[in-house]
Amino acid sequence: MKLNHFVVQSPSAPPTQLFLLYHAAGDNPVSMGQIGSWFAEVFPQALVVSIGGPEAGGPAPGRQWYSESALQDVSLQQQVDEVMPQFLQSVQEWQQLSGVQPEATALIGFSQGSVMVLESSKVQPALAGRIVAFSGRYASLPEQASVKTTIHLIHGENDEVYQAELAQQAAERLTSLGGDVTLDIVEDLPHAIDQRSMNLALDHLRYTVPRRYFEEALSSGKPGDDVVTFM
Repeated sequence: MKLNHFVVQSPSAPPTQLFLLYHAAGDNPVSMGQIGSWFAEVFPQALVVSIGGPEAGGPAPGRQWYSESALQDVSLQQQVDEVMPQFLQSVQEWQQLSGVQPEATALIGFSQGSVMVLESSKVQPALAGRIVAFSGRYASLPEQASVKTTIHLIHGENDEVYQAELAQQAAERLTSLGGDVTLDIVEDLPHAIDQRSMNLALDHLRYTVPRRYFEEALSSGKPGDDVVTFM
């Protein structure tokens, strides 16, 4: 099934980067596109697209990937696993359409959208070069990690939906597994994205060098000429 989407920015020249945004349950791609406009401004050569969930959720035009009200009967991991193939397809289709490689793809999620982007890195570690997870969590902590994806966790200190401790646990687990992760806890922020958290995300994309590049340098290798970074 073709997912609803909203194109925030489509550069006139072939894009060098791809930003895919995934919204919270009950939200919609147009609304999440407002967050995408921040990335579009800083990365003018990027294709920026907000993707809608596959099913209706909440008041129209709300969408969702899974029903959060059903979590009393079905585990979060089971819910995510059931829709993950469709999520992966959404990323791969836009990569093929844009001609942008996974290394130059960033997945941006908020709340339920963050759950999906984080869980996708467990299923397909090289799906994207960067993940920015605002106010999210893993359905269950990963058992392995890869430096092929740099993960930026940005979380409100006072998040009332997913406690900040969940982000801290995720960062600790990824670090212990040898993954590439940053963690920012934003003081006094509830379950939301504010100017501070957005600035953190943009700064990481511009200035945080992926760990894989250091490892390639240590092994006397270098990133291929066809790899486009977010720097």
